[in-house]
Amino acid sequence: MLLLRAVTGRRLPLPLPRRAWSRTGAARFAAGSPGPGGTGRAAPVLAALLGLGAVLAYGERRRRTAQAAQAPRYPRYTREEVGRHRSPQDRVWVTHGTDVFDVTDFVELHPGGADKILLAAGGALEPFWALYAVHSQPHVLELLREYKVGELSPEEAPPAAAATGDPFTGDPPRHPGLRVNSQKPFNAEPPAELLAERFLTPNELFFTRNHLPVPAVDPGSYRLRVEGPGGRALSLSLPELRSRFPKHEVTATLQCAGNRRAEMSQVRPVKGLPWDIGAISTARWGGARLRDVLLHAGFEEQREGEWHVCFEGLDADAGGAPYGASIPYGRAVSPAADVLLAYEMNGEELPRDHGFPVRVVVPGVVGARSVKWLRRVAVSPAESPSHWQQNDYKGFSPCVDWDTVDYKTAPAIQELPVQSAITHPRPGAAVPAGELTVKGYAWSGGGRPVVRVDVSLDGGRTWRVARLAGEQPPPERAWAWVLWELRAPVAAGAELEIVCKAVDGSYNVQPDSHAPIWNLRGVLSNAWHRVRVSVRD
Repeated sequence: MLLLRAVTGRRLPLPLPRRAWSRTGAARFAAGSPGPGGTGRAAPVLAALLGLGAVLAYGERRRRTAQAAQAPRYPRYTREEVGRHRSPQDRVWVTHGTDVFDVTDFVELHPGGADKILLAAGGALEPFWALYAVHSQPHVLELLREYKVGELSPEEAPPAAAATGDPFTGDPPRHPGLRVNSQKPFNAEPPAELLAERFLTPNELFFTRNHLPVPAVDPGSYRLRVEGPGGRALSLSLPELRSRFPKHEVTATLQCAGNRRAEMSQVRPVKGLPWDIGAISTARWGGARLRDVLLHAGFEEQREGEWHVCFEGLDADAGGAPYGASIPYGRAVSPAADVLLAYEMNGEELPRDHGFPVRVVVPGVVGARSVKWLRRVAVSPAESPSHWQQNDYKGFSPCVDWDTVDYKTAPAIQELPVQSAITHPRPGAAVPAGELTVKGYAWSGGGRPVVRVDVSLDGGRTWRVARLAGEQPPPERAWAWVLWELRAPVAAGAELEIVCKAVDGSYNVQPDSHAPIWNLRGVLSNAWHRVRVSVRD
């Protein structure tokens, strides 16, 4: 029996469609065997007149007609109505194609865990299923059909078009699983539940940090300018960047300076987006080394004095000022720094949100220096004059407030401190008694490897060492995070405060709290990460 959940919430039994023409019956009829109520003589005559194919086609049409007549008629819903069902209390509804499903009773049975399927609650399954090939298998769809409760209304109006004067109208579509911190400009992070599921973050779930509208770039007319004293000016098309310089690949984690700002704001309010633990992601980047391009333009490997390489993006504010940033010249030309002019991300061309057609990737350095939609590279005796280099992304003492801050007194953030966070279980979860699995990520700036992650289940009184997983990087070039895991027995009724802290190759370790590192912009938030959960029977 199929169960139909009506709008009233009652479950109404519906019979499964009966087969009007079974395969065995059709075979007997074609062979002249007696069927129900027949002698078997009509079949050979009919087959001779119409042909066996016509008989079978006639039977198939009758079968489909009978099935359609007996198929259940489902209620119609709008996407807004589906979106009201996002929790077990309100029922968990999802869509696939034009069908609506109530999967509340399946949530706890989901092989990937309840937290994963709840990411799609109230919306479409397709963007999440696309991340895992197992969902394309026929038995998965068969299982899903058991939970069908309705269909999407064909009259549902498409989303209203954005106002023509809105500079963000041309922004690209985004994955619905991203947790949005601001729409305009768009800033979002992947769900924490998915962060440690894969070493490489899928492109569509990679955290997005935009400062301005996403530019629409024609790859055919794109040019990258390279210039500065001591070298010759270059104007490179995308095909020239690809063909003139060897392709280099590097696996690197990018992290926003404001990652985990929401925790720091609990000490005192700070100014900035309320990032949770997901303003960090890892990808395999492909492109030309910045070093190769600069040497090709005639810039020498070493320069006397303090020189910088400045980057400008194609994204610009209402006054035409582009986003900009810079890094020290020595890092830009170092063969060990792996700085890229990247045009690929995880084996694909860069997505628009992540810098198409070319961006800078500066491994081991705060994400703000990895300028997207790159239009200009300039060697300069001074740092970038950009607002984001001069008056943002700097750290200050807890005693500095907005009345006393002077951005000229602090250096721009480049390498980031050691960091780690717990991705599973989530805060407030009720976990089953027995063996608990704790997962997370750890990373350190400057290419310093993470050598250990310590995990406590009692708020930091006692500790265990987690198991690390990740690539084996060359010395001092640990650009990518490690994923870690700890398994430990837990007793029913316990209240746990899970804590993690990472140690890097220079034995830098995370501070135990945010109060001593608080700053008015909420950057460099890397205190011990704490998650409180209860253990159920």
